[in-house]
Amino acid sequence: MEGQQYTGSNIQVLDGLTHVRTRPGMYIGDTSTVGLHHLLWEIVDNAVDEAMNGYASTIEVTLHEDGQSASVSDNGRGIPVDMHPTEKRSTLEVIFTTLYSGGKFDQSSYLQSGGLHGVGASVVNALSTKLVATVKRADGAWSQEYSRGQPVAPVAPIENGRGTGTTVFFRPDEDIFEHTNFDPALIAERLEIKTYLLKGLRIVFRDRVNDAYHEFKHEGGLIDYLEDIQKQNKYNPIQEKAFHLEHINGTRVEIALQWTDHNKDHLLTFVNSIPTRDGGTHEQGFRDGVVKAVRSYIDTHDLTPRGIKLTTDDIREGLVGLVSVFMSEPQFQGQTKGRLNTPEIRTLVGGTLRTELEQYLNSNTNIGHGIADRIIQAARARKASYEAIRKVKRKTPVSRRLNLPGKLADCSSSDPEECELFIVEGDSAGGSAKQGRDRQVQAILPLRGKVLNAHQATAPKVMQNRELQDVVSALGCGIGDALDPSKLRYAKIILLMDADSDGHHITTLLLTFFYRYLRPLIDGGFVYIAQPPLYRVNHAKKTWWALTDRDKDRIVAQIKRKTPNAKVDIQRFKGLGEMMPKTLYETTLDPDTRRLLRVEIPEGQRIKTDRVIDDLMGRDVVARYNFIVDNAAQVDDLDV
Repeated sequence: MEGQQYTGSNIQVLDGLTHVRTRPGMYIGDTSTVGLHHLLWEIVDNAVDEAMNGYASTIEVTLHEDGQSASVSDNGRGIPVDMHPTEKRSTLEVIFTTLYSGGKFDQSSYLQSGGLHGVGASVVNALSTKLVATVKRADGAWSQEYSRGQPVAPVAPIENGRGTGTTVFFRPDEDIFEHTNFDPALIAERLEIKTYLLKGLRIVFRDRVNDAYHEFKHEGGLIDYLEDIQKQNKYNPIQEKAFHLEHINGTRVEIALQWTDHNKDHLLTFVNSIPTRDGGTHEQGFRDGVVKAVRSYIDTHDLTPRGIKLTTDDIREGLVGLVSVFMSEPQFQGQTKGRLNTPEIRTLVGGTLRTELEQYLNSNTNIGHGIADRIIQAARARKASYEAIRKVKRKTPVSRRLNLPGKLADCSSSDPEECELFIVEGDSAGGSAKQGRDRQVQAILPLRGKVLNAHQATAPKVMQNRELQDVVSALGCGIGDALDPSKLRYAKIILLMDADSDGHHITTLLLTFFYRYLRPLIDGGFVYIAQPPLYRVNHAKKTWWALTDRDKDRIVAQIKRKTPNAKVDIQRFKGLGEMMPKTLYETTLDPDTRRLLRVEIPEGQRIKTDRVIDDLMGRDVVARYNFIVDNAAQVDDLDV
């Protein structure tokens, strides 16, 4: 706006805890009930860290009568209160008022911990109207009160009670959160899980809202947890004894698993007692190890019937598994620690599980053969279901009365077996494709906006993305766990993008989305990549189509060898929208002349595929940097 000045006075500099209050979602995910309870988990996890490292045996959590405040106590060493050497104030105050402060950045105080960011206690403090920290140590007891991150008074000595430990009382700020009522049932469930993961740990939960008392302690650890999950969900195990392993070599890996009669798998993963709801490298390692061990057992004993191909989904059907990893310096994706990104854990978990599970199956062939029969039955049922679906599809056309995206130019046919969906880049290419297509069997869906990176985004964000929503709506078969290939409206899903670097990028983003959320469509052979030409080469009333620069050079060299002085006309297409509809049909849409690549993941390449997608599409830039450095010499030409 004319006359408005933009100077240094317009720039705000927020100190650490002020930034937490201004942008709480960056630290706790959101300000809904999830973020509210995340405050409690941060304080509980600090107490659990004391127990995890052998300094505490009991944790007490109290939900007070108002339902909006809580206290967490442990019988650990107690937070230090002495003068901090560089901050020149009590260490207790530093921990609760300074971001990125704590005793977990090296391994001198904590070999393993649930939080390495150094923000937990201070973030809880910043987002609470009142927080009181009370510390009992061998040489005395102290307390300090805070409000919205700031000390109300200095650290003060109090009357020393028996024992040692730390107690934290806090009341979340109503100005920050949508509501501040804690859920007692959720708290009890989360606390009990901690005692499954740490055998021998005793946690007491006093719910004063409902006048209830809970005491949790599970000496059986993950085996107890596995049994309780199956009882709660009414899963019937098909093996009489669950498989359990515990491997300790710097990193502690504990796994319990059992096959049941359920028609889906049920897998829960944890790192340093924290649930990783989005999985990560330890979950990938678990899946790798199970599939490799079972395949090896079945192959060794020659159990696969003729005509049956076992997929990874067949192997994991009905499997209930728990993975708990305790390690130093875990690499999490985000402060809320929803996904583990530490690469080497995948190899450790996968290799250890494969070795131990394979040995277990070979030592208990009755169990091993029973599991193999369960998997083969799943494969037969899948095959029979697929064949039935194909027969139904041939007889009954799919209803067109669906909630289809408005920009979809659908085809006339209602027989999925002959229908094709082209997902194209932009309105311009969409216009050419709509004009050039076979309207009877070819549908066109142009993507007008940015395609989301589905590997980094959370599931809710993926579901909210308009472009990806349109793809799912057009396919008609659902997404994720709700995906039903029998409802797929097209036998071929063809990604048709420009033959340049931008087009390749969009194709990669779409493939990532299909890989993460629609993988059965890839496994079923429904997904293809179109190969539109980048160049048209004309000479002597003949035309050649070149997919790449190298392809063009080869064609030109071929012509020059026959006619050295030949005049060669070369046209480079800036995009599909530049092509005449007839040309686009002849080169890219016509089933008789087009070139398609079917997207496949060979069984032996599934682990490598997962790793490559994680490296290229994940948040860790180091993997991409190394990829570029390693492959830079192979790039002959850069399309900019």
